[in-house]
Amino acid sequence: MSKDEELVKKLKDPTQKEKAFSELLDVYQERLYWHIRKIVTTHENADDVLQNTFVRIYKSILKFEEKSSLHTWMYRIAYNESIRFLEKNNKKSHRNIDEVPTSNLQVLFEDAYFDGDEVHKKLHKIIAGLKEKQKRIFHMKYFDDISFRQMSEILETSESTLKSTYYSVVKIIEKKIFL
Repeated sequence: MSKDEELVKKLKDPTQKEKAFSELLDVYQERLYWHIRKIVTTHENADDVLQNTFVRIYKSILKFEEKSSLHTWMYRIAYNESIRFLEKNNKKSHRNIDEVPTSNLQVLFEDAYFDGDEVHKKLHKIIAGLKEKQKRIFHMKYFDDISFRQMSEILETSESTLKSTYYSVVKIIEKKIFL
């Protein structure tokens, strides 16, 4: 039995759930934070979405059917919570989710945790100019190193579509990065 399978078993046991959830936080909190942060951009928003993600995981663990890995299931929840957050905020500001939020780029560049040079800034500007779906796929593959198979489960999209989109984005970035 894998470590995740063992953790799921404990999470589903009412007598071990609290301790197991604490263990889950130790193992996955930072990874999910950075996954979410790439989507919602700011630290404050990422913290809010991360909290909502773990609340949803805690409440839904009994419904986890184990058809995918625990990691994939949680990333899907984090992704959905992030998109829900963006859509809610975009409705408030009446923006289209695919519009480039330049104010978010400024927040990113001024963030104490952002240590990128000019090439990194240019990369993030190029990524910000992509369609929302392209951004998510690129982030998941390039920054999070999630396999196309796992992405397929998380995004409910075929692997071939994901590969095509990812490699198209790579070409766009290669073309624009040195302009």
